[in-house]
Order: sequence, then structure tokens, then C-alpha cells
Amino acid sequence: MTPDRAHLDWLESEAIFILREVAGECARPALLFSGGKDSLVLLRLAEKAFRPGRFPFPLLHIDTGHNFPEVIEFRDQRAAELGETLLEAIEEFGFDAAIGGARRDEEKARAKERVFSFRDAFGQWDPRQQRPELWDLYNAQVHPGEHVRVFPISNWTELDVWQYIAREPLDVPSIYYAHRRPVVRRHGLLVPVTDLTPPRAGEAVEEVSVRFRTVGDVSCTCPVASQAATPEEIIVETAATRVTERGATRMDDQTSEASMERRKREGYF
Repeated sequence: MTPDRAHLDWLESEAIFILREVAGECARPALLFSGGKDSLVLLRLAEKAFRPGRFPFPLLHIDTGHNFPEVIEFRDQRAAELGETLLEAIEEFGFDAAIGGARRDEEKARAKERVFSFRDAFGQWDPRQQRPELWDLYNAQVHPGEHVRVFPISNWTELDVWQYIAREPLDVPSIYYAHRRPVVRRHGLLVPVTDLTPPRAGEAVEEVSVRFRTVGDVSCTCPVASQAATPEEIIVETAATRVTERGATRMDDQTSEASMERRKREGYF
């Protein structure tokens, strides 16, 4: 067994353990499923944790209306293949745990997260109220209206995710691979030209070979210049980069290093 394989096996084992802990401790969990690479890795981990039985939770998608169409199409296709129901609200269905694909390496606010992240009745996150997680012991107890957000791949990096995608192998939306797309250059970023992000006066539209490292909200997510068309080629690029995927691709995170933490305190995921 190579060191890389051993490392991925350890990460996989930890995530499966966390998923089973959620199923055992929580009354009404849900798995957040966007159709992006991290949620697709989570889905494979859930399959390994619970198949051939049914998942002990539904898939939950929060539709902002600002999603890339390639990702929504892929999300619906994958959910249909699994025979899973997609729901759209935590409060409406009274979920006490929402399982997500956030990773600590993405940016500073997420680096402060526990694996089981406690949220109050308003969905707000307070780093001072988070529970200790010694020896992989997790506390999922909540009062009515409260919930925990659980991050089984907290300890994974972007490189780990792509190595796992290559190893399994997993299909991901085509938007993650190099393709030509109209963009404008703005504040050091390649902003995709869409109905939500039209070019500004004086900006020149170029067609560039790009790929998306993350596929968040269309209004604030940018691609990077790339020729990588396979997971193996993306692994090579990712191993060489020195900029986080959010730092390289998110317009909103350029405004302030504290922007994500502020939104998390207000209830943002």
C-alpha cells in the first residue's frame, strides 16, 4: 500500500465513522447535496457507510436560483440514480443535523469549525459555544430548534478530494474540467460572463480555457485558467498551486478576510 493510498483510506474511514455517528445520534439528519465535487465525495462515502441499505437521511439542496446549470443537471441525474429525495429547507422539516462538505483548508473561518458544529435556534454559529471533540467523541445533543452541522471531510484538502475522485472513480460535472468560456478580467480574477455577471463598461470579453475549482453561487464564483481535462491533470495542478480554491475563485471573499466568519455568525453555512 502506497502512503497516498494509506492516507486516503484513513480519511475515508474517519468520514464513514462520522456519518455513522450522525445516523446513530441524530433523530432527523439530512445530507446537504449541491452536486459539487465535495458533496459527490460525501455521497460516495455515505454509500460505503450504509449500502446496500437505504440512506438514513434525505438529500437536502438549498436552491438559491444562482446555480450553474451544468451542476443542477448533474445533481438531479445523480439523485435520480440513487433513488433519493431532494428536500429544500432545514426549519420546515425540523432537521437536527445537516451534513455538509466543508473542509478546514478552504479558508480561515472554516478552519475554526468542529466536525460537529453547533448552531442555535437562529442557525447562528458562535465559535465560543462550540463543543470539545477529544478522542473523536462527538456531542450531537440539541434542544428543539437547534441543530448541528456536521463536516465528515473537515480534515480533507482539495488535493485529497481530487485524489479520491480519481481513485473511486467518480463522475463530476463537466464544469470542473477545462472548457472554453467567455470571461472578463476583474481584480485579478476571471469573471464568467453570465446574465448575473455581465461585463461592465470598458471591460473586454475574452474566450479562455478555464475550469472551476469550486461551483458556488454564479454571482460570486470565478474559474481559473487551465488546460486540465482529467482528474489526474487536475491533481498535478492542485499539487503545484499555492492559492486556496476560495482565494482564487470567490469574488465575495476578496472584500474582507472576515466576510465568511461574519456570515457564518449570521446563520450562513
